[in-house]
Amino acid sequence: MATFLITFAIFLIVTTAMSVGYIFQKKSIAGSCGGLGAIGIEKACDCPEPCDKRRRREAKAERAQKVAAWKESQIL
Repeated sequence: MATFLITFAIFLIVTTAMSVGYIFQKKSIAGSCGGLGAIGIEKACDCPEPCDKRRRREAKAERAQKVAAWKESQIL
């Protein structure tokens, strides 16, 4: 019984450490083979509108492009 408890404790510690690492990295879970993007599917749902998170990401990218274009044409 002691062996089982020690083994269980070790697994619990490792799982907790992995969870904490995942939480602090703030990364999304990704598959090793590229997921749906590898087979040409851009999004998983059939929604006509993208989700809020994607809209924010696209707006941020658009703003970054505008700022880069502005800085490029800026006269110093």
